[in-house]
Amino acid sequence: MKVRGTVRPPGDKSISHRALMLAALARGTSELSGLLTGEDVKSTARVLRQLGADVSSVGAGTVTVRGSRLSTPASRLHCGNSGTSARLLLGVLAGQRFPATLTGDASLRRRPMRRVTEPLRAMGAHIEEAQGDALPLTIRGGRLHALTYTTPVASAQVKSALLFAGLTGSVAVTIREPYRSRDHTERLLLHLGQNLRDDNGAISYQPSAVKLPAFRLSIPGDASSAAFLLAAAVLAEGGELLVEHVGVNPTRTGFLVVLERMGAHVERVNLRDEGGEPVADLIARPAPAALRGTEIAAAEVPTLVDEVPILAVLASRAAGETSFREVGELRVKESNRLELIAANLRAVGVESEARGNDLFVRGTTQPPRGRIETARDHRLAMAFAVLGTLPGADVRLSERASVAISYPRFFADLRSLRDTRTGKREA
Repeated sequence: MKVRGTVRPPGDKSISHRALMLAALARGTSELSGLLTGEDVKSTARVLRQLGADVSSVGAGTVTVRGSRLSTPASRLHCGNSGTSARLLLGVLAGQRFPATLTGDASLRRRPMRRVTEPLRAMGAHIEEAQGDALPLTIRGGRLHALTYTTPVASAQVKSALLFAGLTGSVAVTIREPYRSRDHTERLLLHLGQNLRDDNGAISYQPSAVKLPAFRLSIPGDASSAAFLLAAAVLAEGGELLVEHVGVNPTRTGFLVVLERMGAHVERVNLRDEGGEPVADLIARPAPAALRGTEIAAAEVPTLVDEVPILAVLASRAAGETSFREVGELRVKESNRLELIAANLRAVGVESEARGNDLFVRGTTQPPRGRIETARDHRLAMAFAVLGTLPGADVRLSERASVAISYPRFFADLRSLRDTRTGKREA
C-alpha cells in the first residue's frame, strides 16, 4: 500500500467536552468551531441542554452555546457511552444546589466512578450510589469546601472534575498527580482568565470575582484520531501523508515520541496556537527501515493511553518485543481493552500477552489474518482496521459502527489516503 494526500482529523474529543461545559457555565453566547461531531460529544451537549444551557445542533459548522445558571433536570442525565461526560459533569454538578442523576449505556454503567466521587465527597458533595462503584449516581451539590488532593493514578478526568467543582463551588482546589496527565482543562481555564497555577507539579485553582466570559474557540484536530492515520502512513510501502491542524499539546504527544524510538519520524510544520493549545500540521512517511520494538514506561502512559491499541498494532510489525508498562487502566475503558488487544493480536497470528498490568507484543512479518472482536470499542476497531491495510492482510472486524464515538469519517478517510485498497472487510 502507498499513501498520498491530505486529511484533517475530527476535532479533539477531550477539548470538545471541556469547551462545551465551560461555555454552558459562561455568561453570554460562545461560538465553537471544529467541534467533534462524534456520539460522546453529542452526549455532553444533550445533557447540558437538560441542565438549561442552549446548545445548537452538534454538526458541521459553528456550534453556539448560550450559557445560563444551570437548573434541575426533568429526568435522568444519560451520558451514553461517554466516561468523560459522566466524570466531568459530576464535577460541574458538585457546585450546584439541586439533585441530578447520571446514568449511561451498559458499557458506561460498568466503568468505575469512585475515583471521582470520593474526592468530590471530601469536598462536601452528597453522592448516592445505586449499584456500587458505577452509574447510576445521584449527586446533590451545594456548599463545598477547599480540597488538597493527591490522585492515586494520573487521570485528566479526575483532575478536571475537581477543577470544575472548584469553579462551580467557588472554592480552592490543589491537585497532585504521580505523573502529569493531559492539561486541556488547565489551558482553557487560563485562556478564560481564571486564577490557576502550576507549582512544581501541583495544580492550584483559586476562585476569583472574574466570571467565565463567553468565548470563541477553534478546536484543534484530535491527536488520538490522527494517530491512526499516521500509523497507516508509517506501515505503508511508499508515499507521504499530510495530516492537518492537529493538536500537539505535549501531554498528548507521547505517541510521536514512541514512534521516533521505533524508527518512524513524523515531521511537525506550521506550528501555531489555538486558544492556548499548540497546533501543527504533521507529515508522515513510511518508516525507512523495519520498526524496532521498544519499552513504553509507566511515566509515558498518561501521554499516550488512548494510543496503546494502535501502538500495539505497530509493535506487531516491529522487530523484537515491545512492552507496555502499567497499562492496567485499559481494563476499565469502553471494553477490557488490555485483554482484547492481546487476544485480537493472537487471533491474527501475533504473539501477545497481558501479564498483570503490563502488555507484551512480539513482532512478526507474517500477514495478519483473522477475525477481530472489537467489543464495540472504537479504538480497537480503528487500530485493527489499520492493520488490515497491510499487503496480504485479511483482517475481519466484528463491527464498524463504534467508530462514530470519536471519528465518524474514519473509514472514508482511511480509504482516501490509500492508492490501493487491501484486505479488510467486516465479518
